[in-house]
Amino acid sequence: MSGTLQTTDAVTSDAVTSDADLLDHTATAVRAAGAVLRERFGDVFRYETREELMHALAVNDDAALDILRPRLTSLRPQAGWVEDELDGGALPPGEWWVVDPAEGNVNHLHALPDWAVTATLVRENQPVLTVVHLPLTGETYTALTGAGAHLDGRPLHVSGAADLGLSIVATSQARPDEDEKVVRRVGSSITAMLFDALVVRTAVPATLHLTNVAAGRIDAFWQFAGARADLLPGALLVTEAGGRISDAEGRPWTPQSDSFLAAAPGVHAEAAATLSR
Repeated sequence: MSGTLQTTDAVTSDAVTSDADLLDHTATAVRAAGAVLRERFGDVFRYETREELMHALAVNDDAALDILRPRLTSLRPQAGWVEDELDGGALPPGEWWVVDPAEGNVNHLHALPDWAVTATLVRENQPVLTVVHLPLTGETYTALTGAGAHLDGRPLHVSGAADLGLSIVATSQARPDEDEKVVRRVGSSITAMLFDALVVRTAVPATLHLTNVAAGRIDAFWQFAGARADLLPGALLVTEAGGRISDAEGRPWTPQSDSFLAAAPGVHAEAAATLSR
């Protein structure tokens, strides 16, 4: 993670009088970054080495960051900046922008539609506002602490599911080069959910599953060894949509936790019990 960047955007922090205003300006910046990635989307990127893949991922990230960095920094010049989507753990005191410039980047390179641009403002280690934009559909999910979660201005609500056996649940697969213990834990949790839930969805990125939990389309999502950038946006969306978040065993979740569970209140305890077996 790096420190504060210099202000280079025309919007100044003096023009932002509330967190609600800040959310609006953040959404504008995230949509602009998404437009750049949408223009780059189409053909499957062909690569023969890991190095070629990593370079292509970085080029996508940089294309979005060229928009996001100056605009978000101008809104909060004193805020720190986090752009490594694999970082985890607690942040230092103060405000931080936690950004994933191409959430689901590998999907983008394979011409798959499941990718987004996200930006979350964290204040004293608590997410204050978040924006998740899906450039291919034009959808923008937003959440502001205490003000609810919305999809293009429409309020979001988690599902009223009360039976895990009738629920659609989801998880993200283990990351490449993940620790073997985590990989095996992911596999065993999927097996447990296959017995207890109606349908199990497995895909990346995590954020898109969490938007679906917030919108009531799926009933629970879990993940092991998650990072800040792919969990903080969804955590705020789900909470503000009336859902519950915890670690996989039902204990309070923090960025230092080694697991994550977000669910409709009616199935949260049952899902935690399944994952704890």
